[in-house]
Amino acid sequence: MNIRTISGLVLLLLGAVLFLNQGETFGPGEIFAYFWPSLFVIPLALFFHWLCFSMIGRKGVGLLIPGGILFTAGIVCQIAMLFGNWAYMWPGFILAPAVGLFEFYWFGGRNKWLLIPINILTVLSLLFFAVFSLGSLYNSVVLSQPIFAIVFILAGAVMLLMKKKDV
Repeated sequence: MNIRTISGLVLLLLGAVLFLNQGETFGPGEIFAYFWPSLFVIPLALFFHWLCFSMIGRKGVGLLIPGGILFTAGIVCQIAMLFGNWAYMWPGFILAPAVGLFEFYWFGGRNKWLLIPINILTVLSLLFFAVFSLGSLYNSVVLSQPIFAIVFILAGAVMLLMKKKDV
C-alpha cells in the first residue's frame, strides 16, 4: 500500500467517527473503542491471506482458514461497534468458520466433503440473521401487528383472486 491509500483510509475512518459522534467529545480513546476490529483483527486476517498467497504452490493454503475466520469476525465486530447492534450481528460469528473453510475449499484441493460443514454453518447463520432481523422488525413501533395482519390479508386475497395459468 502506498501512503496515499493509507491516508485516504485514515481520513475515511475519521470522517465516519465524526459523523457518528454528532458533536460529542472526541479523542484517541474513542478511535480505539470504535475501530479496534479495523486496527487489529482485520489487518491480522489480511496478513494471513498475504502469507498464503505469497508462498509458492499450495504450501500455505491452510492459512486461509484462520484468515477467513478473522476477516469475517472483524467485519462483524466493526459493523456491530459502529452501529451498536451486537444483538443482531452475532450470527456472523457462525458464518466466520464457513468463510474460512470455503476459502480453504476454493483455493485448496476442492475436497467436496468440506461443503457439508460450510453449507450447514451458512444456513444456520442466515437463518438466525433472518429470524432476529424479522423479529426486531415485528417488534418495532413502525411495523406493528396490525400492519402485518393487513399485509397478510392482502397477500392472501391476491393469491386467491389471481387467475390460474394453464400448464
